[in-house]
Amino acid sequence: MSTRPVYPFPAIVGQDDMKEVLLLNVVNPSIGGVLIRGEKGTAKSTAVRALANLLPPRTVVSGCPFHCTWAPEEKLCASCQERIRNGEDLQSEIVPMKVVELPLCATEDRLAGTLDISHAISTGIKKFEPGILAEANGNILYVDEVNLLDDHLVDLLLDAAAMGMNFVEREGVSYSHPANFILIGTMNPEEGDLRPQLLDRFGLVADVHGERDPLKRIEVVRRRIEFENDPEAFQNGFQKEQDDMQQKILDARITMKNSVITPEILEAAVEISLHLGVDGHRADLTLVKAAMAHAALDGRPAASTEDILKVAKMALPHRMRRQPFEESKLDIRELDEWLRKRFQY
Repeated sequence: MSTRPVYPFPAIVGQDDMKEVLLLNVVNPSIGGVLIRGEKGTAKSTAVRALANLLPPRTVVSGCPFHCTWAPEEKLCASCQERIRNGEDLQSEIVPMKVVELPLCATEDRLAGTLDISHAISTGIKKFEPGILAEANGNILYVDEVNLLDDHLVDLLLDAAAMGMNFVEREGVSYSHPANFILIGTMNPEEGDLRPQLLDRFGLVADVHGERDPLKRIEVVRRRIEFENDPEAFQNGFQKEQDDMQQKILDARITMKNSVITPEILEAAVEISLHLGVDGHRADLTLVKAAMAHAALDGRPAASTEDILKVAKMALPHRMRRQPFEESKLDIRELDEWLRKRFQY
């Protein structure tokens, strides 16, 4: 079966902030997802699909409706554990990472899955029809034009992303399954914004714009035409960069497991949030997690205040207090000066 050619991630010209937030989230998915805001035609969808092609394949339980990662029995889903209790010898298989798209017309049942109540009442056995969250487990869940999605679906989506589990309850009957995915939402601000309560629940945000440098715009067009004329040759031309980036991600994930959270980092994250008047604690937590991922990508097991500063522009602007129709802005230069005075580095 032929597969649709995918534009290589390293071939994307510019858009450094967008590429960085995506890489930070694949290194540490607990950051809580990415929201990419920008005008049409700025490679948002291209970057998401390229990211999946960049990631290494997964080893999963063959036949699992939730694509469980191959692991000891106690870490498998209820469905896999039941198969083991019934005497089945589970097998593994290697599958590529994929992008699971959530259509704007999706219903709650299509997203979360459905329970057959009559079957449960008559037999005492729960019968569950998996939804998009089940398909997304272990993969990338992509929501284009997330600002146009019904608010209650965005709430459900963000709850599952935060907990790593999907809970479905109908008429007193409940069912749960793992829902660990990398959440990526994209939107064009010209078509409306997300409510602040929903914005706050996205870990990182990147604002993208069309290139203004004529030379870069020329390079964007040249590369795209080359890709369309001969996708395989174009992909081969970036294969080494693709392989190097994939290895960098794998190394960073290993480094993350041995990461050290220093008191200085915790103090810096909290004081930045207080200095900027950010409500709640999500900003503090996101700053620490993103700084750790940033350091891991650089091969360091401990983050520094400079890592905190570099991720602040992605973790804070959408959480800062603002008036209606006012754009959130973060003065990185002022924050850098304040940090240097406060922590004397």
